Amino acid sequence: MRKVVEKLDPEILRVREAADRFTSNVGKVIVGKKEAIELSLVALLSEGHVLFEDVPGIGKTMLAKATARSLGCSFKRIQCTPDLLPSDVTGIHYFNQKTCEFEFRPGPIIANVVLVDEINRATPRAQSCLLECMQEQQITVDLETVPLPRPFMLIATQNPVELEGTFPLPEAQLDRFLLRVKLGYPSAEEETTILSRFQNENPLDSLTSVIQSAELLELQKLCRRVYVEDSVRDYIAGITRATRSHQDIQLGASPRASLGLHFACQALAAIRGRNYVIPDDVKYLAVPGLSHRIIARTESRLRGRSVVDIVREVVASVTVPVEETK
Repeated sequence: MRKVVEKLDPEILRVREAADRFTSNVGKVIVGKKEAIELSLVALLSEGHVLFEDVPGIGKTMLAKATARSLGCSFKRIQCTPDLLPSDVTGIHYFNQKTCEFEFRPGPIIANVVLVDEINRATPRAQSCLLECMQEQQITVDLETVPLPRPFMLIATQNPVELEGTFPLPEAQLDRFLLRVKLGYPSAEEETTILSRFQNENPLDSLTSVIQSAELLELQKLCRRVYVEDSVRDYIAGITRATRSHQDIQLGASPRASLGLHFACQALAAIRGRNYVIPDDVKYLAVPGLSHRIIARTESRLRGRSVVDIVREVVASVTVPVEETK
């Protein structure tokens, strides 16, 4: 890894300043959880999708709604139930008796930010309609292709504990999520702050947007210009390739995972005010970026090994590029 001379790039400073505004705004609603807020912004700037997975009442939906309200973009919500149909998501063509013509009535998926709440309660039939929009940013309705607005981000939530009436997400769909984020319980101090903050009113009701859609598109382009040194790029590829040969992993990460991790590292570097990616960015994003994309062997699960532990072991096994000194 060549030594990189850090310069104050005004374009990267724009990203950092916008990130500070976003984090501060969401922080008016969400107490603590700075890492989860940062990862949400990473997914947003990487043009990726995020899956919030944790037990009920942690604030998954609240964080998703606070993220959406911090953006000057259109927002729609889909509440998943077993009777949800693909047409309820994508929209339908209906016959207008006044005009005697078929017209397209768009579904809630046609928005800049879409919250898919309790995604694992939808049947595989309904979940399948999300595959095209998550990867290709378009939907197909009655043989007609409808492009989705830009920017486009899908935020999904799911409860991993309650299994009755749920349908596990297929691997093809999990692989389309850039990051999987767990919030965890708040500390004693944070929980006391929550009680105080929500005593009189819900702070989400007064939350305003701090980043407009046009600015967000520009910030996404700026993040793609962040420099990734060849050895760091090799490091990213080395980690994903190592998941395919690890003894405890049945199915390793895909090339889409490598690409997603690459983009996420660029966004994270820009958020932190750097115009280049360092190996620590890769280490930081490896677990949220890869743990949901791999399948552990049955023997490993029986021994109590989690995919998070396995990913950390994989990262530790790959040689870290070091900065060259003269």
